[in-house]
Amino acid sequence: MRPLPGAEPFSVELEARLARVSDDGRGVGEGTQPDGSAFVNRLALESSPYLRQHARNPVNWFPWGDEAFAEARRLQRPVFLSIGYSTCHWCHVMEEESFSNEAIAAFLNANYVAIKVDREERPDVDAVYMRAAMAMSGGGGWPLSVWLTEAREPFFAGTYFPPRRGARGATIGFLELLGELARVYREESPRVRQVAEEVVAMLRTNGNGGKARASGNMLSLVEREGPALVGAAVEACRRGFDDRYGGLRVPQKFPSHLPIRLLLRHHQRTGDADALRMAMRTLEAMAAGGIYDHLAGGFHRYATDEAWRVPHFEKMLYDNALLVVAYAEAYQLTKHPPLARVVRETCDELLATFASPEGAFFSATDADAEGEEGKYFVWTEAEVRAVLGSSTDTESFLRYFGVSNEGGFELGSVLAEIRPDEEMRQRLAPARAKLLQARRTRVPPFRDEKILAAWNGLAISAFAVAGRTLGERRFVDAAVIAADFVLGRMRAPGSGMLVRSHVRGRRGGPGYLEDHAFVVAGLLDLFETTGEPRWFLEARALALTTEEQFGDPDGGGWFSTGRVHEHLISRQRPSHDGAEPAGSSVALLNAARLAVLTGEPTWSDVLVRGLAFLWPRIEEQPLSLAEALIAIDFQAGPVHEIVLASAHGADESLQSLRRRLFESFCPRKVVVSGVPGSAAWRELAERIPMLLGREGLPEKAVAYVCVGQACGVPTDDPEVFSRQLGGSLANA
Repeated sequence: MRPLPGAEPFSVELEARLARVSDDGRGVGEGTQPDGSAFVNRLALESSPYLRQHARNPVNWFPWGDEAFAEARRLQRPVFLSIGYSTCHWCHVMEEESFSNEAIAAFLNANYVAIKVDREERPDVDAVYMRAAMAMSGGGGWPLSVWLTEAREPFFAGTYFPPRRGARGATIGFLELLGELARVYREESPRVRQVAEEVVAMLRTNGNGGKARASGNMLSLVEREGPALVGAAVEACRRGFDDRYGGLRVPQKFPSHLPIRLLLRHHQRTGDADALRMAMRTLEAMAAGGIYDHLAGGFHRYATDEAWRVPHFEKMLYDNALLVVAYAEAYQLTKHPPLARVVRETCDELLATFASPEGAFFSATDADAEGEEGKYFVWTEAEVRAVLGSSTDTESFLRYFGVSNEGGFELGSVLAEIRPDEEMRQRLAPARAKLLQARRTRVPPFRDEKILAAWNGLAISAFAVAGRTLGERRFVDAAVIAADFVLGRMRAPGSGMLVRSHVRGRRGGPGYLEDHAFVVAGLLDLFETTGEPRWFLEARALALTTEEQFGDPDGGGWFSTGRVHEHLISRQRPSHDGAEPAGSSVALLNAARLAVLTGEPTWSDVLVRGLAFLWPRIEEQPLSLAEALIAIDFQAGPVHEIVLASAHGADESLQSLRRRLFESFCPRKVVVSGVPGSAAWRELAERIPMLLGREGLPEKAVAYVCVGQACGVPTDDPEVFSRQLGGSLANA
């Protein structure tokens, strides 16, 4: 184990611990030197795959914590904070160029205390310093590079920096910047303190999102003005829509930029054909483009071009889970078969690549393989011919998926459907299977085997929705297994809270708002899918814990961090959706669903406080909270309260009604199903009043549908049931 350049020697105890980790070598990043020795730093002791990737850097990295800041005070040095995640391409680039460079590391170690943070394990730290970076530099992203005082206050920030002046055309490189900021910290401390104090004041003023609206009339306001607010978001989409390629007119396209599910709801409510056109054009373009993996299924993180052709190749669990639900709902609405195919293929890819042996889901796969971005996924014409041989189908494959000697990417061609044709795609299925098998012989991208509660909550929703929409029991089973894992293995000892992460048997720290809100949503979706009482009871209990830990009864809305979390320089209240929905947006819809299901005043109160906090922000920038608008659309109603009762359990008559329900696009609904008079039914009836007085027929299952104060005639006829779901109860 080599001494870290420019750093003080480790203590005997720390050196012994690191030697033990170095000897086992499990999951610790590369860094062995030509003489066989290696650098090892404190990150080797961490569970985060991202931190362990940096464990053999010559940088004297600390994990986030009191030890690092105590060291900064002792040495009277500034702190360099680097935030990223394991599948971040430019994080890898900065590591290779700067953090693996001994000269740069020596300067960093001699003049700073360096801290590395995994943003996926510590979204609270990331949120605070990303907000600071955007305020100071006008932009953000990862890797996030922030310079702090020993009091954790930021005074300078940026993202990726080339290693030295002149590299990649930079006028100042990372090494020069380190030198200048170290000088400023030593020689101009009053200036540093002033900047830090101003940034912290801004964070504390704006971090909680500003003032809330008076909450007295919120529910009537939502009924009266909610649809118009959704309409304003749709108009914003229309103004920025890319008619040629779908999505918004931006040079790099993320699936989250256009709120597909909100467009579908607006179309269903108003008949706005253009809203449906925007949603469908985008879904079809993404599924045909290179952002979609045409061999294994699933989506890459984003497209680097306007046509969705060339992706950034990492795959994220959260992206794919969210897209499964969007494609499933679009299929319910349109019955367009390719949409169902995308749902099925994406779920299959998550099961094949992301599922852990215990049935929960890992976080992500990298863009890079063997040090080159996209190498695992792209094809040259020669490679395709070598696998498929000489045949008519080979020529068809090359034309259909746009593979040529010129390629569209530096390493070859990214497969994309040039002129989508479902019949031709099916004809080429054997060729795709051969290429997939050949691709599996390549060195695969790194997989981040961190299990996050929040992203597994999204996956539970995705598999529950996909399973019931497509009638695929195996997808529902996958949701059940993941839910059992989260509830059984990701609980904080001695509390009802979840932990944020689970890595190789080690539980992380307490979960955040998004962990609890996303898992509650997943459990509610699983309850509607299966009818099993335990999922509802667990969802309600976890939602109560969410309110106790994260709710703000005074200011409205929710904090990202709970009462048990570390107190950072600012406690943030999430007030915009990003690539993932904000925890506040999902918590809002959870409260609306629980209010309808239970009739408990608690959930109406939570809903009102959440609406009061978010409403002014939605009025100002409706697209910034598109997921919250889904909750507003739900609350604006009409909400269908559906009970499926069967005296014989899951018999064919019940399955027939369930198929009819779940093949329909009925987004504003709650669903309870079961056997009247059973122990499970009685247990649910204590919390769900709509079950009272509901009886099954002697021979067949029966559906009860109520909307507001009006209830349709109980029916065992799937056709009548369909009319009740889609139109007037009186006419059904």
